[in-house]
Amino acid sequence: MNWEGILGAAARAAVGRDAVVFCLAAIGLNMHFGYTGLLNFGQAGFMAIGAYGLAVAVNTIGLPMWIGLIVGLAAAVVLALLLGVPTLRLRADYLAIVTIAAAEILRLTFRSVALRDVTGGSSGLTQFARDFYTINPYSSGTYGLWLVRVDERVAWVLTVGWGLVILLSLMMYLLMHSPWGRVIKSIREDEDAARSLGKNVYFYKMQSLILGGVIGAIAGFITSISSQSVQPDTYSTPVTFFAYVILILGGTARIFGPIAGAMIFWALLSLTNSVLRAAVAPDGPLPGLLSGTQIGQVRFVLVGVSLMLLMIFRPQGIFGDRKELALDER
Repeated sequence: MNWEGILGAAARAAVGRDAVVFCLAAIGLNMHFGYTGLLNFGQAGFMAIGAYGLAVAVNTIGLPMWIGLIVGLAAAVVLALLLGVPTLRLRADYLAIVTIAAAEILRLTFRSVALRDVTGGSSGLTQFARDFYTINPYSSGTYGLWLVRVDERVAWVLTVGWGLVILLSLMMYLLMHSPWGRVIKSIREDEDAARSLGKNVYFYKMQSLILGGVIGAIAGFITSISSQSVQPDTYSTPVTFFAYVILILGGTARIFGPIAGAMIFWALLSLTNSVLRAAVAPDGPLPGLLSGTQIGQVRFVLVGVSLMLLMIFRPQGIFGDRKELALDER
C-alpha cells in the first residue's frame, strides 16, 4: 500500500473544505445544543438560507457580493425568529420537530419549478463569488506543507475558512466566560432555576438560536463560495446529523470540540476509504473483494461502529465532560 498517499489524503481531508464547513456548522450547534440545550435538527436549513441569500442577492437581484453576505446573515436571523417565536416557550422536542421540518421545506422550496427564475430550481445558481477570488492574495501556484498541497484558490478558501473558525471559537470562548454565557449554561441545566432568579429565559434562548443560526449561515457561505455554486440537495437532512456527529465526537460544550471533531471525522472517512480501495486493488491483499460502491458503504459502517464504541465507553466525546450532557428537557 502507498501509505504516503493514504496519509496525505487523510491529512488533506482533515484541513480541507468539508472540515471547515462542518466545523462551522458544529460551532453553531454547540451554541444551540452544547451550551443552551436547544435541539436544533435543522442546521442545514440555516446553511441553505445563508448560501441562497448570497447567491440570489448577487445572481438574481444584481447586488455586490459583500451586500449578498449581509442579506444571507439577515435571512438567517429572520429564519431563527420564525422558528423560535412559536417554539421556544414549549418543550425541547417541539423545536426539534419544527427545525427539521423547516430545513426540508426550505430545500424543497429552493428546488421548486415555480421559483426557478429566482433560485435556479434543482440546478441551483452559479458564478456569484467572483469578488471573493478577485481579492485573492495568493499568486498562481501550490501552497502547503509536506503532504498537504493545494492550489491558490483552495488556499484562499481555507485561509478564510480556518480564520473564521478561529475567530468564532475565540468569540464563543469570550461569550461563555461572560455573565451572558453563565446564564445560557444555567438555562441548559435548569430553566426554572434561571427563571426564578429573574432571567428572561425565552429572550436568552432566542439570542442563542439566532447566534448559532448565523454561524450556520457562515458555514453555508463557505460551501457555496468554495464551489461558486448552490444546489438545494447539498443542504439535505444528513448534513445536520453529520454536524451533530462531529460535535459529539469532539465533545459538546467545549470550544475545541467542533474543531477536533471535524478534523478527526473527515480524516477517518478519507483514511478508511483509501485503505479499503488499496486493499481491494488488483495488487492489494484482498483483490476484488469489494466493488467501488460497496467501499463507500463499508467505510461508513466502520466509522459508525467506531462512533458506537465511543458512545459506549466515552459518551462525552474525546474532549468533553460527562456533566455537560445533562439537559433540562422541560
